[in-house]
Amino acid sequence: MCGIVAYLGEKKAYPIIIEGLKRLEYRGYDSAGIALLNGKMQVLKKKGKVSELENHASEQLENYDYSMGIGHTRWATHGVPNDVNAHPHTSNDGNISIIHNGIIENYDSIKKALIEKGHVFHSDTDTEVLAHLIGEIQKTEKLPLEEVVRLALKKCVGAYAIVVMDQNDPGKLVGAKFSSPLVLGIGDDEFFLASDASPIIKYTNKVIYLNDGEIVTIKRGKGYCIKNLSNETQNPKVSELDLKLEEIEKGGYDHFMLKEIFQQPTTVATSMKGRINSKEGWAILGGMKPNIARIAKSDRIILTACGTSWHSAMIGEYLLEDLARIPTEVEYASEFRYRNPIIKENDFIVALSQSGETADTLAAIKMAKAKGAYLYGIVNAVGSSIARETDSGSYIHAGPEIGVASTKAFTGQSTILALMALYLGHHKGLIEETYFRKLLAELESVPSKITKILAKDDHIKYIAGEIKNASNALYLGRGYNFPVALEGALKLKEISYIHAEGYPAAEMKHGPIALIDMYMPVIVLATNKSAYEKIVSNIQEVKARKGIVIAIVTEGDEIIKEIADFIIEIPEIEEPLTPLLSVIPMQLLAYHIAVMRGCHIDQPRNLAKSVTVE
Repeated sequence: MCGIVAYLGEKKAYPIIIEGLKRLEYRGYDSAGIALLNGKMQVLKKKGKVSELENHASEQLENYDYSMGIGHTRWATHGVPNDVNAHPHTSNDGNISIIHNGIIENYDSIKKALIEKGHVFHSDTDTEVLAHLIGEIQKTEKLPLEEVVRLALKKCVGAYAIVVMDQNDPGKLVGAKFSSPLVLGIGDDEFFLASDASPIIKYTNKVIYLNDGEIVTIKRGKGYCIKNLSNETQNPKVSELDLKLEEIEKGGYDHFMLKEIFQQPTTVATSMKGRINSKEGWAILGGMKPNIARIAKSDRIILTACGTSWHSAMIGEYLLEDLARIPTEVEYASEFRYRNPIIKENDFIVALSQSGETADTLAAIKMAKAKGAYLYGIVNAVGSSIARETDSGSYIHAGPEIGVASTKAFTGQSTILALMALYLGHHKGLIEETYFRKLLAELESVPSKITKILAKDDHIKYIAGEIKNASNALYLGRGYNFPVALEGALKLKEISYIHAEGYPAAEMKHGPIALIDMYMPVIVLATNKSAYEKIVSNIQEVKARKGIVIAIVTEGDEIIKEIADFIIEIPEIEEPLTPLLSVIPMQLLAYHIAVMRGCHIDQPRNLAKSVTVE
């Protein structure tokens, strides 16, 4: 959600910033802009894709010899997507230019005060208000830019990652962060600021992840300085990126989403590496090991997340209660933080987020931390805010996930949750040893079984062609497969724009059955051994109303094969691990339907990859 790129060095800034903005397109956006400085500042903004900004720049840019600049992709919050509301925004006198990710919550009161002082605003954004505020303080206080920014931010309430540039102070960029990510890249006589590392990795692997309330000042020929809002100098750690450029490129696939679906045999295996050994009979998570005794005695586990991560958490609830016998709740992070929940010191709070920057999840864990609970993070992005805010945690090591519709992060999170449940259950002596080793072996077999499902891609594509014109779809599952039904419906909604709902199969009769007719595809997850006959009955109820049934079944199933319109077989596996397999056809089905409908796969309309505003 919103992308920031800034450059200060000896190279030409424009191509670096434009390329960086393209690297950040996955975050979701509706307009783009750039400001360049070399004696004179030039600001160019355009509604639409970065390519439209490029075309605009080719017509308007006076020259390409600028060696510093800032660029932004905007996801609309305050004000509709248009050229005027796009970033960068400038101060009242035009000297200051700013890009911003986040929301300034008290912008309206600041704006009214500035209007009384004669300021004229041109956009509907909160960001322009911040630009004017910085300009006003600069005019009255006549302080260095970094000090002016610090004073302005102390007047603001909300979330921000910003980069500020002043044409009267060339050779300097000022960045700041609070509740939105900002990374400093350190090269040879050059510096970068960005929302994440993807625009930086081509030029340097040395980065600093700014903490909340930190302000970084970059000066040409003088390096960088980081202070906090109290003006105290900080000495942050310089990290080395474990990221390769090819990881953020399509690698021959038509879309990032398809690449990431097909990466899952590798990413699931990587998420287990060093954490499981069925021959020796152990499963372990390093982030839990030092505190396993405390965690095992938890009165309750609370899993908090948003979107796809919330569906992973639901699978975790089934696993943890089934195998570790600890009461477990799943909370939408956006609701959890606002409903005054009862949290005790002996609660174990687990936050799940692909990006590690999800604003609602981050706010939820900060609230839980204040109440004394033990916090654990399951994230993909190394060095992210949730990874830093939690007491300990586990990375899923899935590599960059560029497609907005999450796929490999879902299976990675679900794998970690399975390991967590196995580790806790075995530590507590609740899992019989033979069954424990069987589950370990089954979990180790998941990557090869996913490969087997991916080989059915042409068959799944054919089924997609048969239902691509549907207006609605229903996904049904029981037990461990109920969260997969929710995830399958979400995937279809996200990228094909077909309305879809996921339901527990038994709940179909309590409402959704009224919708079923010959035009309604019903996708049924039917691999459960524990409720197989009941699922067969649900399918017969759909067929009695002329619904179209696509059934996900275990290899060799003959009963459902006779009554469903289409079947997709998955390899047999122990029931607690079925979500890791049954979700793969859901992902492929949504992908192929969206392609056939001409949808934008990797950047669905209105969606953002990393939701960094509440």
